[in-house]
Amino acid sequence: MSYSAQFADFPSYIIGITKQIWEDRGIETLNRYYSDDIVVRSPMGIQRGNKAVIASTMATVHEFPDRQLFGEDVIWSNDPAHGHLSSHRLITTATHTRDGQFGPATGRGWTVRVIADCAARDETIYDEWLVRDYGGIVRALGMDPRAYAQGLIEAEGGPGSATMPFRPEDDIDGGYHGRGNDNAWGERYAATLTRIMEADFAHILKGYDRAVIGDYAGGLATLGREDATGFWVGLRSSFPSATFTIHHQIGMEGDMLPPRAAIRWSLDGTHDGWGAFGRPTGARVHVMGMSHAEYGPWGLRREYGYYDEIAIWKQILLAQG
Repeated sequence: MSYSAQFADFPSYIIGITKQIWEDRGIETLNRYYSDDIVVRSPMGIQRGNKAVIASTMATVHEFPDRQLFGEDVIWSNDPAHGHLSSHRLITTATHTRDGQFGPATGRGWTVRVIADCAARDETIYDEWLVRDYGGIVRALGMDPRAYAQGLIEAEGGPGSATMPFRPEDDIDGGYHGRGNDNAWGERYAATLTRIMEADFAHILKGYDRAVIGDYAGGLATLGREDATGFWVGLRSSFPSATFTIHHQIGMEGDMLPPRAAIRWSLDGTHDGWGAFGRPTGARVHVMGMSHAEYGPWGLRREYGYYDEIAIWKQILLAQG
């Protein structure tokens, strides 16, 4: 992959263009940095083409004019057949100062994390998966995620008209078919998540640092193995029979950072258990998830795990009619 003189390497490219688009308000640069027919998947649905991305970006900038995106890490791999894949973790901050998607301006601020997996070739992003902590934003603005999802359905004309969140059968092939790399740290974290999804929660007590710091969906910040266990139990117990799949994994060492890993995963099945999403409803649900992990001498020392609470609640509520 080639770079112009302004980018020293692939991580610099990813962090640099994000700043150009958002903080520098260079939204028109999406015409160059995103391919014309890019596929952008989020738990709420699919956008096709850079014109759709430009429109949604402008709407966000309008509602949150002081929004900033701080690049925290870029975990990446290189596939000769498909180009680079960056799993870019950002801390994003904003103040709700104008009316928009989140309703009348509240004047409240929020800080959440986002992970974006972007496939790039020759300085062009051509395929993307994105999970933001939508529930964390909603909570920070003083709203309940379930009630907010119900409001979205009503605003879209009710259950018969509302848009269904992303499901695998609706996916569009954007051209990236890589699976990441076979680095040992990616393998280690993939094995950890697999054991957790097999209900081996005792593995967290053995494989995580006692002082593990967690940042999870819903704006949840945790310290220690017990709270990390609570997050994963809350998710898995809501969908105990759902199929867990790892779609992409990367392991990395170097760059003056700890050994780390990025995993894109999903749960696909039924809301058939008591957990973070309340009383079982039998609704068919797809959970798009992304996680990052950092390792130290005493095990997994930092974990970032995100899914979209609003997309999950919307699927549950739509199934109930």
